[in-house]
Formats: sequence, structure tokens, C-alpha cells
Amino acid sequence: MKRLLLLAGASLSIAAAPAPKQGPKEPAPRILLAGDSTVQTYYKARYPQAGWGQFLGCGLAPQVAVINRAIGGRSTKSFINEGRWDRLMGELQKGDTVLIQFGHNDATKAKPERFADPAMYRDNLLRFIWQTRGAGAFPVLVTPVARRSFDATGKARADFAEYSAVMRELAALTQTPIIDLEGASRNMLDRIGADNAKALYMNLAPKAYPAFAAGLADDTHFTELGARAMAHLVAEQLAGLSVPAAKTVLPQRPDLERTTPLGSYACH
Repeated sequence: MKRLLLLAGASLSIAAAPAPKQGPKEPAPRILLAGDSTVQTYYKARYPQAGWGQFLGCGLAPQVAVINRAIGGRSTKSFINEGRWDRLMGELQKGDTVLIQFGHNDATKAKPERFADPAMYRDNLLRFIWQTRGAGAFPVLVTPVARRSFDATGKARADFAEYSAVMRELAALTQTPIIDLEGASRNMLDRIGADNAKALYMNLAPKAYPAFAAGLADDTHFTELGARAMAHLVAEQLAGLSVPAAKTVLPQRPDLERTTPLGSYACH
């Protein structure tokens, strides 16, 4: 009888014990983007022009926030001088991932407010890396995406090879993760060829779209299909990096593998 009473008392003690406290819920992962017009988000009035940053979320888990601070015509130099980098740092949270793609405008010697030679480009990228890490976040370098530019042999050119080389060297020196978007996009262009690549860039017939009624021949900026394709390449490499956002990349990304336009900037 004594043993039964002891067991009953032990059971009551266990039942009365308070439930263990739940730890604080981890915040949803966030990705911030710093870049130029090939990355930025466009308003629907500009359709079909798009940047890969506005579609990146279509290849990620739904709880991931993609905060796109990329803007057209900016280089590392002007992004800093206009206060855009400082504003991005002001909204950065510990554990965020920051994707950084510049180079197209840094190479524009005709526009001194943008131009940053490779040495300045290197210094600016170092600032981005150290300040991001200092905020407890994770920098990821992204080499400049390829233009629809082919040499005489039909191979896609690296129009910003010197700037990509700086990024690769810095990634190795500082042990910063890197997405070689230049290499991946050139490989894709080689695979599909110059003619098929036209659909990925802003080569538009007259009157085809209200925003571009006169038509356009632009081998730098992306259509909806091109931006989706580039976002797919970014997500593919992001998945293999040692940053928190890597775990959020979906194994299947049909919204980024479309072969016909959806006609909007939606995921599906």
C-alpha cells in the first residue's frame, strides 16, 4: 500500500510540474539584394522588363522575405555615394543574407558618377563584406550577369571579366560565398544560342507592349522570361552555399523554368 501511495504521489508531482518554456521563435529568413537594373524590381507598367531579383522569391520557401534594394544605373560607387548602402545597412538584421551584384555600371567610364575602376570596385566590395559581417549578417558576392553578347565563334562573351575576376579573388581572400552568375549565364547562352537568347532580353517588336510602343533592341536588360531564368541560376547556386538562406531554396522551381511568359510578375 505504501508503494502505491508513493507512486501516486510521484505521478501527481509529474502532472503538476510546469510545462517547459518554449524558446523564442526564430525569425523568418530574409534576403536583401544590392545591385543594378538587371536585379531590380519593376512596376507592372514596365512589363515585360524585369530584374532577376523580383523573381528570386519564386524559387524559395514562402516564408522567406526578399527585400530588393537594387536600382537601375547604380554601381558600387554611386550606391554608396547616394546613401543607398547605408540605408540597406540600417534595415539589416542579424542572420540576414545579402546578395551583392555590381559591375555593369562600375565599368561605364563615360559616366564619372558611376565609374569605379577595378581597384575602387574592390575597395567598395570589401566595405560591403565587412560591414555586412559586422552586422551579424552573411554577404554573398554575385558576379555580373552576362549580356546577350557573342564573339565571332558564337560563344557568349564575358563583357565584365575584369570585375568578375576581382569578385572571385575577393571571395577567396575573405572566404566570402560567391554565386558565379556570369559563368552560369554565359553557359546558358552558349547552350541556347544567340537567336533563342533574344527572348530573354529586351528585344521587342514595335507596338508589342504599351511601355515600349516604338520597339526596343536591348541585349542587357531582361524580359520576364530572362529574369526568371537568371533567378533560377541564382537560386541553383545559392542552394549550395553555407548561408542561412541556402536551406530555403525549393528543390523544384517550375516558376523559374517557364518557357512561355506568364504575362505578369507573379510566381504562378
